[in-house]
Amino acid sequence: MPEKRHPVEVRAQEEHLARWLTRRTSLPVKLFDLREQGFELVGGRLLPDSAGPSAQLMYQDAGGERVTVYLRKPDADTPAAFRYEQQGELGLFYWVEGGAGYALAGSLPRERLLALAEAIYRQQPATGAAPPAGSPSR
Repeated sequence: MPEKRHPVEVRAQEEHLARWLTRRTSLPVKLFDLREQGFELVGGRLLPDSAGPSAQLMYQDAGGERVTVYLRKPDADTPAAFRYEQQGELGLFYWVEGGAGYALAGSLPRERLLALAEAIYRQQPATGAAPPAGSPSR
C-alpha cells in the first residue's frame, strides 16, 4: 500500500538498518546498491511472516516510482529458480539463494524490473555471480 509520509520504519541514512534487520530476521540483509538502475534506498522495515520475521527494503527513483525487496526464510518446498509473476500492474521476481527467499515487487515494465532483480542477485551475500541460466521463467 503506498504511503507518502511514512514509507519505511528505518530510513536509509541510519547506519544500523542492515544490522538491525539481520539480527531480527536471522538472515543476511544487505542494502543493495541500485543507483546504476536509477533507484536510491529509502529505508526498510521489519514485517511479520508465517516463517518468522522478514525484512522489506524500499527503493525509489527520481520520478517517485517505488520498488520493494522482501527477504524471508523460504518454505522448504519453494523452488530456487528465478521466477516472474504479474498481478495487474504489479510485477514480481522471486528466487531463493543462500538460505534466504528474495522477492522484488514493483509496478515497472518487466524488463526494468528484471534489470533490478539481476542487480540484486549479483549483490546477494551468498553469491556475486550472474543470475541462473535460462532467464526467469513465465
